[in-house]
Amino acid sequence: MNTGTALIVGASRALGLGLATEYARRGWDVIGTVRGDRHTGLHDLAASSGGRVVVESLDMTKPDQIAALRERLAQRTPIDLLFVNAAITRGNIPIGDVPAEMFTEVMVTNALSPMRVIESLRSLVAPTGTIGVMSSRQGSVGLNTNGGQDVYRASKSALNQLMRSYAARYPDAAHTLLLICPGHVRTELGGPAAPLTIDESVPGVVDTINRHSGEPGLHFLNHQDQPVPW
Repeated sequence: MNTGTALIVGASRALGLGLATEYARRGWDVIGTVRGDRHTGLHDLAASSGGRVVVESLDMTKPDQIAALRERLAQRTPIDLLFVNAAITRGNIPIGDVPAEMFTEVMVTNALSPMRVIESLRSLVAPTGTIGVMSSRQGSVGLNTNGGQDVYRASKSALNQLMRSYAARYPDAAHTLLLICPGHVRTELGGPAAPLTIDESVPGVVDTINRHSGEPGLHFLNHQDQPVPW
């Protein structure tokens, strides 16, 4: 898959904006979503893209907005890559101290909402296209040897499990399914001391996604195309 149309959910800033920028640089048509009506870096990218980048509005925690986006996108060409990037964290709080409302917010945003997007938009993805989500090594049960970030870890583990269930539910589908760990990146989530910049992570993420195009089944990989333990 050298070029095509990529839909990146959560592309207003950080890794999502980096992905939109990298795919546009490689000659792809990009549809990126932002939440609300504020001006973002994606709008600037779209303005300088000569029509290659299009901005759509989506709060993926709201099913009616997902349905509306599906209706709008159904009028366009098939999507070759659907990638859900959006996620939140609410700090490094021990699980016993986490309010139920906070737990619910993180789980709905990081695990339930990406799957709602995928279930709603899957029929718009080309038959041999790719569906991916931004996961994390913090979602790996096997790699959790020092704890911390309890709710965020739990949400990413839940996302991984839900993607496994999704893959099992559609065993005859030819889509490539990817859980991608971008590495420890300097973002709001990763913190200022993270070893990787967005510009160092994103090209590897894109290379990994593209390298597995046309390979049906579910893969959990990092930005260097290495398997991540479940």
